[in-house]
Amino acid sequence: MTTTADLVIALKQELKAAGLTYADLAQALGMAESSVKRMLAKGDMPLSRMDAICRVLKMDFADLARRVLEAQPLLAQLSHAQEQAVVADRILLVVAICVLSQWTLEQITSSYRVTQAQAIAALAQLDRIGIIELRPLNRYRLKLAKTFRWRPHGPVMQYFREHALLDYFGGGFDGSGEGLLLVHGSISRALAPAFVERLQRVAQDFAQQHLADQKLPESQREGYTLLLAARRWEFAALAAMRR
Repeated sequence: MTTTADLVIALKQELKAAGLTYADLAQALGMAESSVKRMLAKGDMPLSRMDAICRVLKMDFADLARRVLEAQPLLAQLSHAQEQAVVADRILLVVAICVLSQWTLEQITSSYRVTQAQAIAALAQLDRIGIIELRPLNRYRLKLAKTFRWRPHGPVMQYFREHALLDYFGGGFDGSGEGLLLVHGSISRALAPAFVERLQRVAQDFAQQHLADQKLPESQREGYTLLLAARRWEFAALAAMRR
């Protein structure tokens, strides 16, 4: 959430970037320089005063607010409670999966048995959880970082293991653009993290491509699920035969 203090800090940064001193601002506002210093140091002022400073900077207040909002840190991981809230309600889970793919409200309601009212309520809940920032006309901004991942032992991954894992691997992986690779080997423990980093880069490339392709017509896009994993593991049937 954007606070008044955040906006004041941004105003100070904009003043510095524009090469304006407190004396310059005071003259433009018709105020004493000492009053301007106290006002900015306090970190709190009425919106009308912020708007006046924005006019001095030749920028709209809406632009300032948007810059502050977009500069806020993105979530790399949700809390256990946040993930639990997502999987506790099927409609919320469906809408959450859709917003991760940047679907519009219209796409969600036309593709799934979710009413507009249900979808809007779910978007509002995702806003409260912190996954999205809800905007006018039911648009939203995703608040998850490029490095976002579900908690390894959290509610979402547990839900996936219980309800989706067998369904996912039940496919043939033989369609166009599909593939399943199972590779086993013994490698240096020191090198293993490097392979995990490569997997993370592939995942980020996939996510970036997804965002880039949103400008394409829906008829030219298809939903794919990329699953990457690496762990120390031995098939239980083999482990049982070890001496």
